[in-house]
Amino acid sequence: MTSSAASTTTPLRHTFERRVEDVKPIKSDINALILDYLTTAGYPSAAANFSKEANLRPHQEEESVKARRSIQHSIHMGSIQEAIEALNELEPQVLEGDSALHFALLRLQLVELIRNCNATPGGDITPALTFATQQLAPRAPTSPDFLEDLERTMALLVFPPDNLEPQLAALLHPDLRREVADRVNKAILTCQTQRRDAAIRDLVRLRAWAETNARESKKDIPARIELGFDNEDSQNSQSNGHGEAMVI
Repeated sequence: MTSSAASTTTPLRHTFERRVEDVKPIKSDINALILDYLTTAGYPSAAANFSKEANLRPHQEEESVKARRSIQHSIHMGSIQEAIEALNELEPQVLEGDSALHFALLRLQLVELIRNCNATPGGDITPALTFATQQLAPRAPTSPDFLEDLERTMALLVFPPDNLEPQLAALLHPDLRREVADRVNKAILTCQTQRRDAAIRDLVRLRAWAETNARESKKDIPARIELGFDNEDSQNSQSNGHGEAMVI
C-alpha cells in the first residue's frame, strides 16, 4: 500500500516553475509579437489577416511585404536572375552598397547554372563558364573570400554531382538558397529602416542568455527548462493544410 501510494504521488514542482506560472502574458503583447514575426519573415497574407483579426495596425504596407516575399520565393526556387532584377527594382541601393551580398547572389546563380549543366549527362557547361568569366571572375580578386568561393563553386564542374565532398555538396543543398534569401530579406529590411530580425528571435536569444548566466551563477533553477516549442511544432506540422510549419 505504502509503495503504491508513493509511486502515484505527484512529484513536487520546482519553485521556479510555480513562479513562471504566476506570470501571465498579456494577450495583446503576444499578438504583437506574432504580427511582428509574420511581417518581418515575409508572410504578407498571414500578416494582413492576423492584423485584422487581432485588431492591430499593420507594421508595414502589405505590398512591401509581398515584394520581399516574392524575392525570397524566387531565390528559394533557384530563379536568381529574376530575384536580382526584382531586388534592383525594389531597393537598388541594396546591391550597390553590399558587394558581399551581390557576390553571394551571383555565386548562387552560377551554382544554379552548374546544376542545370549536371542535370543531363554531357550537359553543355558553356553558360556556366561564360557567366563565371563575365560576372564573377572580375570581382573575385577584390576579396580572398570571393576567390575561394568562386574556386570551390567551379569545382562542381569537375567532380560528379553524386560523389561530392561535404563542402561541395553543401553548395547544391537547398540550405544555401535559404541562407542567401535570408540575407537578402534582412538587407531589404535594413534599407527600409526596419528591424532585421523578428522581436521573438531576440527574446529567445535573451532567454538563452539569462538561463546560461543563471546556471553559471549557481542559481536554483530546474535542470531542464522547456521553451514549449516541441509539441507545438509537431502539432503545426500535422495540422497545417499547406504542409508547412513556420520556424522561429
